Amino acid sequence: MGPHPAVAAIRLAVRRVLHDILNDHPTPETGSHERLAPPLVLVACSGGADSMALASALAFEAPRLGIRAGGVTVDHGLQPGSDLRAEEVVLRLRELGLDPVEATAVTVGREGGPEAAARDARYAALDAAAVRHGAAAILLGHTRDDQAETVLLGLARGSGIRSLSGMAAVSGVDGRYRRPFLRLDRQTARKACMVQSLPVWDDPHNADPAYTRSRLRHEGLPALEKALGKGVVEALARTAQLSRDDADALDAWAGQAEASVRDAAGLLECAKLFALPPAVRRRILRRAAIEAGAPAGSLFARHIEEVDRLITGWRGQGVINLPGKVVAQRQGGRLVIRQG
Repeated sequence: MGPHPAVAAIRLAVRRVLHDILNDHPTPETGSHERLAPPLVLVACSGGADSMALASALAFEAPRLGIRAGGVTVDHGLQPGSDLRAEEVVLRLRELGLDPVEATAVTVGREGGPEAAARDARYAALDAAAVRHGAAAILLGHTRDDQAETVLLGLARGSGIRSLSGMAAVSGVDGRYRRPFLRLDRQTARKACMVQSLPVWDDPHNADPAYTRSRLRHEGLPALEKALGKGVVEALARTAQLSRDDADALDAWAGQAEASVRDAAGLLECAKLFALPPAVRRRILRRAAIEAGAPAGSLFARHIEEVDRLITGWRGQGVINLPGKVVAQRQGGRLVIRQG
């Protein structure tokens, strides 16, 4: 008798991702004299149902493919007893057979709001863990439900098609982050934990209405499903993939077009920029602003629209101030974007 359908589904999703990682980091062939260690894959685990299901699937599948499997849990220090909870997660991961396993504590700042600050601190800690252990990849337990929430949050910000594309299945430096569960719903992961008797911890922040994503999860999405019927989550996740395909194509177009709109000195020529489709032109402007030192996470659509008006609605405007102390101005038919 095979595993429960939920367990089979999560194992299959992880197996596919591990095969992709092996293709990117091949192990020595049988009989080879090379002594390369098999790749190490870490799972980022909070102790919640999604990440515990992911950890159990990794522990089951990795040895069968000759991959080392470990885990890391991040203690954000935002709740009393968070350090003890992190230690419990470490014990659970070790009981699954993962090695190495560690808990890492972070200090969460305030920039961008509590959710963004916690996310930034978490990813910085995961990046450091990957480097410290020489990990080929880190698996994240984001589900189709998380993807739907991300798309709606992007829609609310009005940040354009890239924001609507949600989370990528592969992201980070050299494809470090992998998200095997983006096609699986949250309930499948929870069911997999239940049938395997895996203890899970439900973060109270996930139900706290003080957090935007929590309100969206418990109020916004249920209201949409009530108004529009079932299938909203699946449709939003599908929108994310379609938007990502379109955004990738436009990014590639902008990358190819950029050289053609610069003069011999490398300055952007306004007349040539004006001739480009707006979606392509604004991507070139955004890239130029980031290269000049504007933080990508603080550079919003309204900033790029102001810079774009220097090209499409030129009436002698002065300097445009951008995040990161970057300024943009039009000088003699050229667009100059630099540190102020």
